[in-house]
Amino acid sequence: MEKSNFIDYIRIFCRSGHGGPGSRHFMRTKYNAMAGPDGGDGGRGAHIILRGSSQLWTLLHLRYYKNVLGEDGESGSKNNSTGRFGKDIIIEVPLGTIAKDELTGVKEVEILEDGQEVIWVKGGRGGLGNANFKTSTNQAPEYAQPGEDGIEGWKLLELKVLADVGLVGFPNAGKSTLLSVITAAKPKIADYAFTTLVPQLGMVEYRDGKSFCIADLPGIIEGAAEGKGLGHRFLRHIERNSILLFLIPADCADHKKEFEILVNELEQYNPEMLQKDFVIAISKSDMLDDELKTAIAKELPQKIPHIFISSVTGQGVPELKDLLWSVMNQQVPK
Repeated sequence: MEKSNFIDYIRIFCRSGHGGPGSRHFMRTKYNAMAGPDGGDGGRGAHIILRGSSQLWTLLHLRYYKNVLGEDGESGSKNNSTGRFGKDIIIEVPLGTIAKDELTGVKEVEILEDGQEVIWVKGGRGGLGNANFKTSTNQAPEYAQPGEDGIEGWKLLELKVLADVGLVGFPNAGKSTLLSVITAAKPKIADYAFTTLVPQLGMVEYRDGKSFCIADLPGIIEGAAEGKGLGHRFLRHIERNSILLFLIPADCADHKKEFEILVNELEQYNPEMLQKDFVIAISKSDMLDDELKTAIAKELPQKIPHIFISSVTGQGVPELKDLLWSVMNQQVPK
């Protein structure tokens, strides 16, 4: 696979800071040599925090950020002084990032909003100083708590692209060409399979200053859910799309079968995919006459909206925008 700046999976070793120990100190003044315990608490260890940033769209900036080690909290001191907290580490990630524990596979954090901050790995709590343990029957406690250890382990950051519409289709279905026509994106276009190796995002300008985001996802082939072709590496990005636009070329042998294969691959990967809104677009329709369009329309599922388009001539492209906008707002024309 060619080199790319799109990184959607990172493995990082994280260790939050240890808490500082509490102080075991006794106050001694000029006039009172036994003024009592005044040991302060230890400082908290550094948290590791994830922050969402709308300015990022990939995890590339973390590619060589393999070890995240939090600062330890400082010890408590006399005069009931609390030790300094460890400086928190903030890791900025693109929206749609999921953080998991590698050992258990459990999802720990999900970042969906710009500026959202979530403590990913908590720092150790600082120990209590001996001043906290003074009682009427124990006025000179000789002990203080040690600080708690930080948490360490291998973690995973996984990006699932956030887009309103996801383009789904076999290689060479015309997804990249359509994306280049309806957005300002410049995906790679060539006459061979798998020209799109990573997801490409673009903003579609609609009427009255409105817009929506569309993602061109790498081509799916039969058996993708089992790892064939580019495998299921990029299928997870489809999970974030509220609408799936199935692009089927007009010159394919069996339009209905091609659609069913695509749906089957999505279902095998995640059955919840079938709960999304589907739209079918027959691309390269400039080569069809009205009679062929009618014949193809009869093959397609009647409950799913469909449209004939041509990215080369622009045929049906404005109507496609209208249809996608209607589906997004649940006002599908009948």
